[in-house]
Amino acid sequence: MIDPDRQDEIRARQRSRARMMALILACLAVLFFFVTIAKIKGMHGA
Repeated sequence: MIDPDRQDEIRARQRSRARMMALILACLAVLFFFVTIAKIKGMHGA
């Protein structure tokens, strides 16, 4: 069995990793959004 202090440390690391993955995913979604908008504007301008 893992002692409570060690378990809290592991949970904190998991939360930190989850936040980082959420941030990366959100940035990727925003990037895809802007690329899509740029492509749409490019098609109408040509």
